[in-house]
Amino acid sequence: MHVYPFTLLIAVELAALGFAVGTFGTLVGSGGGFILTPVLLIAYPRAKPDLITAISLVVVFFNALSGSFAYRRQRRIDYRSGLQFAAAALPGSIAGALVVGLVPTRPFDAIIAAILAGLAILVLRGGTGELKQQTLRSATPRSITDAEGVTYEYAVPIRRGILYSVVVGFVSSFLGIGGGVLHVPLMATRLGFPVHIATATSHFVLTFMAFTGSITHLISGTFAGGIGLRRAAALSVGVIAGAQLGARLSQRFSGTLIRRVLGLALLAIAVRVGLLALLAP
Repeated sequence: MHVYPFTLLIAVELAALGFAVGTFGTLVGSGGGFILTPVLLIAYPRAKPDLITAISLVVVFFNALSGSFAYRRQRRIDYRSGLQFAAAALPGSIAGALVVGLVPTRPFDAIIAAILAGLAILVLRGGTGELKQQTLRSATPRSITDAEGVTYEYAVPIRRGILYSVVVGFVSSFLGIGGGVLHVPLMATRLGFPVHIATATSHFVLTFMAFTGSITHLISGTFAGGIGLRRAAALSVGVIAGAQLGARLSQRFSGTLIRRVLGLALLAIAVRVGLLALLAP
């Protein structure tokens, strides 16, 4: 196994990367894992996928935890829906962390590129977040008034959200992307959530998913040797501060703009990782 050096300069660079990931990830409610995992794949092409995803999940946890505190102050988290979705996602989070060690690096790159491209198309196509009448009749009404006095009234098909969360839990832990990048588009376009509530609630759910996946990697020995934990720690220092900035910036952007920025970022990263999978020896 190739060993990459870890110096003070590298730690500072990783912290700066974490700050950028935390800012953007919290702005769009994704936790930043969909950015960090591809970047780590590019930076450490000889590292095993399970180590890459383990590092990413630790960073995503601290990003989501920091962002959740910020969104809590903004009063935009739908706790009732979030707790139900988190409970449904936890078994998949454990399974994904265990299975990823069985997948070779190049096929892993191709899988993550394909999933990110599909998500980009879903996000850019958009959707009003309005539910069909037959779905609306079985949905649970919600009403949230945030710290600025804006009231969001919507209805959530809880059973559908739980089914989505089971899949999201596995895929997010398997890829190390945390799940927010999956949950936000689904919540905003298929579950009736306003975009700002979706991003905040997604961060709350992501805290539980990323923590479960990280602990699973720790117990299974993915971090053996300690180098992965040092990288994760350096990234996490930056991501905690970046998450606070991202949550503040989210108040200044419309839901439509957040969705478009997320979609374009997904597409760009999908192309980059896809090229890595195709061109790598």
